[in-house]
Amino acid sequence: MSSINKQHILILTMSFLLASVMPVMARRSIQGKILAPTFAQITNKRVPNRSISAFVLNQRHKQCNLSPTFLKQPLYVSNKPGDTSSSFGAAYHASANQQIVARRNEINRQKRQARQKALDKDRERNLKLRNLFMEEKQNDSSSSSSHDSSSIPPMFAVKVVTCRTLRLELRMNGREKRGRMFVERPSIFSAMQNEGGEGEVEQRDDDASDDNEYACMSLKALKQTIHEFFRRLKKSTYILSASLPILDEDGNVLTSEEGDDDDQNINDNNSSLGMRRLETDEDVQNAFLQAEQFYQRHQEENESTSMKRPTLVIHVTKDPDAPPPPPPPPYLVGMPDPLTSPTMTMLSFYAFPPDEGISDPESTADQLKRLWRPFRALGRVYVAKEGVNAQMSVPTNVLSNFLQCCTVKPEEGGELSHVLGTYMENGINIDPIAVDMEEFQAKPAFKNLHIRVRSQIVADGFATPLDWQSAGYDMPPLEWHQKLKEAREANEKGVDNAPLPIVLDCRNDYETQVGKFELAEPLDTENFRDSWDVLKGRLKDVPKDAPVMTYCTGGIRCVKVNAYLTQEMGMTNVSRLAGGIISYDRTLNEQAPAEESMFKGVNYVFDSRMGRRITDDQLGTCYTCGSKTHLVSNCKNENCHRRMVQCENCVDSLLGTCSEGCKGRVVNAGMVPKRKGEATNNDVDETRQESDEVYTNVDDYSSGYSSSSPSLFRQIELNTAALLPSGAHMVSGAMQGSLLKMLASQTSGRVLEIGSFTGYATACFLEGAAIAGELGERKEAGIGGREGGPFVLSLERDRRALGIASAHIKAMSELGLDEDAAEEASKLADGPIVDFEGDSVSFTYKGIAGCEFLRVNDALATVEEMASSQSQLAPFDIAFVDADKTRLMDYVDALASNDRLLKKGGLIIVDNVLWKGLVLDANNNGYDSSDETSPTGSNEEKALLKKNRRARKLAMKMHQFNSEVVRDERVEVVMMPIRDGLSLIRKR
Repeated sequence: MSSINKQHILILTMSFLLASVMPVMARRSIQGKILAPTFAQITNKRVPNRSISAFVLNQRHKQCNLSPTFLKQPLYVSNKPGDTSSSFGAAYHASANQQIVARRNEINRQKRQARQKALDKDRERNLKLRNLFMEEKQNDSSSSSSHDSSSIPPMFAVKVVTCRTLRLELRMNGREKRGRMFVERPSIFSAMQNEGGEGEVEQRDDDASDDNEYACMSLKALKQTIHEFFRRLKKSTYILSASLPILDEDGNVLTSEEGDDDDQNINDNNSSLGMRRLETDEDVQNAFLQAEQFYQRHQEENESTSMKRPTLVIHVTKDPDAPPPPPPPPYLVGMPDPLTSPTMTMLSFYAFPPDEGISDPESTADQLKRLWRPFRALGRVYVAKEGVNAQMSVPTNVLSNFLQCCTVKPEEGGELSHVLGTYMENGINIDPIAVDMEEFQAKPAFKNLHIRVRSQIVADGFATPLDWQSAGYDMPPLEWHQKLKEAREANEKGVDNAPLPIVLDCRNDYETQVGKFELAEPLDTENFRDSWDVLKGRLKDVPKDAPVMTYCTGGIRCVKVNAYLTQEMGMTNVSRLAGGIISYDRTLNEQAPAEESMFKGVNYVFDSRMGRRITDDQLGTCYTCGSKTHLVSNCKNENCHRRMVQCENCVDSLLGTCSEGCKGRVVNAGMVPKRKGEATNNDVDETRQESDEVYTNVDDYSSGYSSSSPSLFRQIELNTAALLPSGAHMVSGAMQGSLLKMLASQTSGRVLEIGSFTGYATACFLEGAAIAGELGERKEAGIGGREGGPFVLSLERDRRALGIASAHIKAMSELGLDEDAAEEASKLADGPIVDFEGDSVSFTYKGIAGCEFLRVNDALATVEEMASSQSQLAPFDIAFVDADKTRLMDYVDALASNDRLLKKGGLIIVDNVLWKGLVLDANNNGYDSSDETSPTGSNEEKALLKKNRRARKLAMKMHQFNSEVVRDERVEVVMMPIRDGLSLIRKR
């Protein structure tokens, strides 16, 4: 058989195997082509034209930890002849990055589902316990005064007491030191009592799996229930023991003093309190059965007692056999508090671990976030199979500790030597000048620590990576400085036959415009992945042994450029500036401060500073006027965001935009802060509707050409600011209030409001309900109420807010909306606030619309109960939700589950869905939890940090709600950017 035939057979055989193993990739048709593997593609690691086969794709997917079948988006394959590698590589890595993000989102979605499932189960249990309490209360009120000792309540009371060691070790608060919880008593307990009598029950063979979900039937379920109330116990290993309660003469349960429950080895039935260890399900069942028997005996012996139900005392003690917690790593021992640092230090580094690189980028990213959290570091870090690329800000007082964390060896307590350590080329680039903390906080380089997994740490456009360990000579900064000085002198003297080096600036055009080394030639690329064609054109006629010197900001791009020059273009005399411009600047300042810098102008950096000024040279040309400058910025028009060189005068005159058109968009969109003395949206009055009024943004313009609010509504705003100043921003306001009124007027006028606050939205809905009643001729049908007609039912838990809201609606119902009502309402600010008393109060407006305020402890539980009950409450047209932001989806579920509470086609209106604009950050980057440690400093600093942390968490919750509700097939959603955002959710 000829060698050609053998080769053909081998190709066909391997193609058949590939098609069998990877049918998705081998058979996928992309732009009319079938990906047919060639012999060269199968047998060679790298192909000259860098086209890629199913085999190579599979290798890249392995490097990204993605299976070929996980790839959902079609990959790009060019039909153009002679297409370069970068076009396909860029498309490939863009698709790979999308898959990484999609996988991360899927993992997060599954975690959210698991958390939601646990929350639903917890809520279901609490609702069941609540119903049991209500049944007990009804039974107590309807039962006779005679004592019935045979009746056993459906719940156990469990007192939980933790030992001193756990309290100190876990820093438990007062509620977690000792507390009470309730456990449902299953009906099977009666049968178990009959089997066991006064002794211990025998282990049953017919235990149903459902029974083990009860905390009194299973050790696992008991621990889960304890963790719901005492969350910190999840972090420790402990022993559970049980004892019967000690009662006083009136039947009240006594709890041991704090010092009486010290750590001690508890022997079964051997303690002075009769404690017994709980180690099996049978132990748990016996303990609860004994508590029930103790309760029955006590009831039989005492005609009158305060003991209402069977009670068990659970003692939680630290396990003496548990391994001690690991000691802190050496770099954290004696570390100062990073929050007390007066300055922040900017730094950057990169690492290309050899061989297989980073085997699991996802877990490495999680590890970096965990290890760097104690330093309160901020920054942007990319992790990929090929390595790590980081730009960060670190508090200066813990900088040495941070450096140890990144470099210490495993035998000395380090965990990053396999990723960073010696693989960080030239160590860590540290900016020579620290930034004052006040200056940093005013304009932070980074706002969070974002660690992201990518397919590459620097997008180079290569479909197959080069060998980053073979990238030419890494030239130290001082040697680089001397080489450039000699080249400059030779160039100035005009020395013939002097071998001047080719100095290439590997950065993008906007970086080189404001600063570069003398004699350097910029590549003038818009993106780094465009460098390869430029290099081919520049060096095509250059001898292979010609000296080529390359540099970039921190050194990482030079590694890839020099690897390309040596491995793809065959250059043999290639060197790169070790650590880039940052390292050169620092080294020259520290070791040769008298030397003139060969770098002129500004070193552009990839954080909010946009650049560090090294010399006073102004090399850049202003994008808008052409004058010389050193400033780099991004256009303030978010839809443009052009990165540009712009002088200070143009920045001021164009408000930070690139053109008059973008300036107009910024002004009209209200992105420019108001000047002192200008009116706000809530200050709109009749004079603003005159035609000669000048408006500076569309929000004011919209308010100016909308109908003015009634006097009472403006007084409600003033009262809220005076009586509840911390919540003044929560009032709906004129624009939103008018919209709510109009929506209510277009229905039958039935509105359920969840969250009354001070009654602004309530008044708007009530006015709209009255209009609906007039249009619907409800006057003859009587006043609207729970059973039907125009009616506003408002739920609120805060008694103070309810007191204010009810006073406002009282004035409205008696005097209307004009000056008389406003004057009456203004009296609230003069006297003391009277908290709301009772459970409800009702009003009538214009003899048509009814309004009822209902005080509730848990609005969601009330809504769920109303939605599930067969009461006489007629369904509503609108449900306005301005309540607990962490449970918004639960409200939607309750309202959309059936048509008892909200009509089919009804509206659910949710307020604050933009949450001060922070949902944008939640959507784009998420929030890092690196600053979740306890704050230190002044009380004001603590309060501010706590407030900011809460705002970020609620923004994430709001973004999660927005993401979930828009995908809910039961509803359709329109989000409106009015005030803090309003979502109109129509029930299908």
